[in-house]
Amino acid sequence: MSDLTLSSLGHEFALILTSLFAFAAIVNLAAPGFVRRFYRDWDYPRGFHYVVGLIQSLTAVFLAVPETRIWGVISGGFFIFFSAVALLNRRRYFWSLPVILLLAALVPVSFAHG
Repeated sequence: MSDLTLSSLGHEFALILTSLFAFAAIVNLAAPGFVRRFYRDWDYPRGFHYVVGLIQSLTAVFLAVPETRIWGVISGGFFIFFSAVALLNRRRYFWSLPVILLLAALVPVSFAHG
């Protein structure tokens, strides 16, 4: 039987979060029509999805490398926190729940040592 510790759980969550951030970065950088429409409807500046995609890709890279994982937790935490605030300000309470769960998933990742 494997010994489930907070550090091993953190490694698993780091892999999952790296995949999620990388996928979100690809979507934002590719900028299909629905992404541009979303940013336009919420009055974000033109090209803001590129900034978001860059932040998400840097976060994915930081989370993937054990030595820089804490920087991924920090940048991902800021990004997820402000995403949750933006959703809550626009009264998208249902959509903010998965974002808040992602924020909670960063806690065990911070204990994963490289």
